[in-house]
Amino acid sequence: MATDPREAPGVVVYAGVSADPIDVPTAWDAVETESTGAVVTFGGIVRNHDGGRAVERLAYSAHPTADARMGELAAEVAARHPGTRLWAAHRIGDLAVGDPALVAAAASAHRAEAFDACRDLVEAVKHGVPVWKEQHFEDGDTEWVGIG
Repeated sequence: MATDPREAPGVVVYAGVSADPIDVPTAWDAVETESTGAVVTFGGIVRNHDGGRAVERLAYSAHPTADARMGELAAEVAARHPGTRLWAAHRIGDLAVGDPALVAAAASAHRAEAFDACRDLVEAVKHGVPVWKEQHFEDGDTEWVGIG
């Protein structure tokens, strides 16, 4: 008799901060398995505006502990969501409009669990990983976000 996958501990497939490009297909492929009935993905994309101002590009910086903190937070999310497989990556460095800055994926046997886990993972990363962005506006001005 097969056991209910919702009873198995959640698994972090990957969680990290990197200057390497990231994408949703990589995240999807990493969490999908034969027992997966749902995969939910999130892509946080650099947009061309913020607060009514035109954004040219972003530069992300991270504290040296950011990678480890991301892994810790992902493990906490996995513990709250049994039966899920999680993947999350946050970019650092210079990003252009349209580039993914944060990609996350959650897979489970059922959609409700995958949606809940993906949202929880994204919120944990956004609020708990020491990553900051410097917005470069088209008018030449800059603004730091997330510091303080």
